[in-house]
Amino acid sequence: MTSTNFTSNSDELWPDSDHMIDAPPVIQEPARRFRKYFLPKRGLCQAPPVIQEPARRFRKYFLPKRVSDPSDEACLTHFTQSLKDPTNSLQNWTKPNFANPCNGFTSYLPGATCNNGRIYKLSLTNLALQGSISPYLANCTNLQSLDLSSNQITGPIPADLQSLVNLAVLNLSSNRLDGEIPPQITMCAYLNVIDLHDNFLSGQIPQQLGLLVRLSAFDVSDNKLSGPIPVSLGNRSGNLPRFNATSFLGNKDLFGYPLPPMKTKGLSVLAIVGIGLGSGFASLVLSFTGVCIWLKVTEQKMALEDGKISQLMPDY
Repeated sequence: MTSTNFTSNSDELWPDSDHMIDAPPVIQEPARRFRKYFLPKRGLCQAPPVIQEPARRFRKYFLPKRVSDPSDEACLTHFTQSLKDPTNSLQNWTKPNFANPCNGFTSYLPGATCNNGRIYKLSLTNLALQGSISPYLANCTNLQSLDLSSNQITGPIPADLQSLVNLAVLNLSSNRLDGEIPPQITMCAYLNVIDLHDNFLSGQIPQQLGLLVRLSAFDVSDNKLSGPIPVSLGNRSGNLPRFNATSFLGNKDLFGYPLPPMKTKGLSVLAIVGIGLGSGFASLVLSFTGVCIWLKVTEQKMALEDGKISQLMPDY
């Protein structure tokens, strides 16, 4: 009697740890025991049909295979297309990996972290990245942390980031971003950190940012911002975290608390007061001189008239 070699790929029989985490505890424990005693190898395994078929059914009905989110795939595709990578730091950021970027909490993409099969953190710092921030980044709707600091990224901050409603950390510092800070990012109500320092951002700080009650770290220093600092940010009330002057320094046309008073351009206050007093004294001297001259002229005229009258009068 010849024996039949039932060789099959275990991935077709049994879910990996990425699929296991979604199963309820009542399923997970029997599944671990089943895998331990009946499917000892992750590669090729030999199992009789009596084992293979139940395993396939178990996987099909209880632990369906996870597929990547199409929004994440579009997000990652457009995001990388908008960037230039001169140091080849993103060499594994390829289309095949975009289709299935996650394996449990880990990712096949360096700098990315996954949660429940979705991209929830991107940390691509100090990689000399160039280009711009794609608006399609808003498709990574499960994103909670975005850190692109210390690169050479240019262009504006996309207002589309307002779609990242789970975003808690936004760090775009030390780049070459320009344009205004989009007020739409206040739609990201969970924001705890906004760090935009050391860029070329201009315009005023949106007052709406003060509505972010979870905001505990805020830095827009060393930009080209102008106008008043919103009171809702500069002088927060209640138990809300407050931000000191270092969060706003380096913007020469920005003013208001907690920044120190702006220095008067040109002449100092004392100089202006001195000029005022000096001009007033000069006006007084000129007025007095004018009066003296008028009196002198008037006196001479009266003397001449008196002489004429005395000549006309007869001698007695």
